[in-house]
Amino acid sequence: MKKFIIVTLFIFISAALFAQLREFSQIFPNINQDTRAQVFSTEGYVRTSQRAQGFVILANERGNAMDPSIINMVMDRNPGYFVESIKVIPGSPSLLDIYNALGNIRGLRGRLYDSHSRGEAVPLFEEATRIAAQRQTSGAIPDPAPSRVLPRTETIFIRLKDVNFGYTYYLAEMSNIQNGIRYTMSNFRTITYIIPVIREGRFIAQLYIEPIQEGVLIYSAAGADASNFVSSRIHVESAISKRLGVISSWAADGIR
Repeated sequence: MKKFIIVTLFIFISAALFAQLREFSQIFPNINQDTRAQVFSTEGYVRTSQRAQGFVILANERGNAMDPSIINMVMDRNPGYFVESIKVIPGSPSLLDIYNALGNIRGLRGRLYDSHSRGEAVPLFEEATRIAAQRQTSGAIPDPAPSRVLPRTETIFIRLKDVNFGYTYYLAEMSNIQNGIRYTMSNFRTITYIIPVIREGRFIAQLYIEPIQEGVLIYSAAGADASNFVSSRIHVESAISKRLGVISSWAADGIR
């Protein structure tokens, strides 16, 4: 009898927790079937746009239930280029699981992307580590052990050795918003490729990750600004999209 009560209680609690999860259609109620199919595919939905031609932002469409601060934090930087990605992956992690996955900065090292110039898949980040502070960029510190407690907010500093841009430096902030976790990255030093490519603070990436009834929603948005001189020599949209894709896949694999 005692065992029956425990099992019944477990089922009841599990059903109650599942009922609290939103469906994808509650967050994006007006998305068309073709786009929805992309969202649930392995690659997910990805779209790039430019300020000059007008941004295309699914999260801003009427009726969507995304927290507006996610997009506003990108648009407040007045980017010239914008990339949006949406995917749903299998799984049923807790917010603590998601937080711990995002804390594995060293997991970014060696992740591959398709390089058109080299004609093969190559590691995007040759090194990936935490650093102690903005003014202490030379020393690496280890990722902490998985946490047993979910903090409301956290700020970390990251150094990535980019295959194209060399050492790049980011401020990352995690916070609990709405039903998930928002992860914000922005460069606190200028990104260079012989010449300055993206000035300090002119790149920002947002990940919003929420457990939903169909799995795990990973929404990503990134914006950046570059001069016309740089844009004529570097395909800025592609550079942003590839880096956002690697960051999103790192988060997805960690959650899985």
